[in-house]
Amino acid sequence: MHLGLTGKPCIVTGGASGIGAAIVADLVAEGATVIVMDQNPCTVPGIASSQILDLTDDAACAKSVAHIREEFGPVYGLVNNAGLNDGVGLDAGPDAFRASLNLNLVQYYTLMHHLHRDLRETRGAVVNVASKTAVTGQGGTSAYVAAKAGVLGLTREWAAELAQEGVRVNAVLPAEVMTPMYQNWLSTLPEPDQMRSKIEAAIPLSRRMTESAEIAAMVVFLLSARSGHTTGQWMFVDGGYVHLDRKLTL
Repeated sequence: MHLGLTGKPCIVTGGASGIGAAIVADLVAEGATVIVMDQNPCTVPGIASSQILDLTDDAACAKSVAHIREEFGPVYGLVNNAGLNDGVGLDAGPDAFRASLNLNLVQYYTLMHHLHRDLRETRGAVVNVASKTAVTGQGGTSAYVAAKAGVLGLTREWAAELAQEGVRVNAVLPAEVMTPMYQNWLSTLPEPDQMRSKIEAAIPLSRRMTESAEIAAMVVFLLSARSGHTTGQWMFVDGGYVHLDRKLTL
């Protein structure tokens, strides 16, 4: 399906690996001009630029956006994807909680702040990558869950605020996706294979984890004009994991 993204400048944060890299690859395949903002270099073939920076550094973000605008023109698409489930729970304390919010929520606002003018000019689109934990909870991850719930709130807020400017804002909520980060988490468990089997057995559709490419396909669709009347939505790409009755997994 041709999605009409050819030549359109699109920024993907956290695009060097995992879900972010899958999004980048899909956008490249659609002909978009893809700029990656990450603390690590992006090696996905065909990208226009790999901006290496700390996304919690406001000044670095402002400088990077200005450079991107100068080189590629006003930005059409923004995918706020970077983040980390850092396990900051109730015992970690307020300083750790604030630092986690800065990592997983504030940077989303920072880039929207700096790119508002671009998005208004291009009548662009934004996709925020959230998490199923924002609506289910998880235990032991107070800061990450608070941040991702904040992402959902900002998605609706920005969709409302920018609707008159023709800018669409949506969110995608992954659940169980086998990324390098997820694999690293599994490897810390006493019986990782058994845990993976248990998780997969609880996913109604096909009893398997979601693939990064399936998240990417939804993100790229939401950026495109094919979803031109969709805004303020939370899209669950999870094989029915969050919403379908658990008796379906028995």
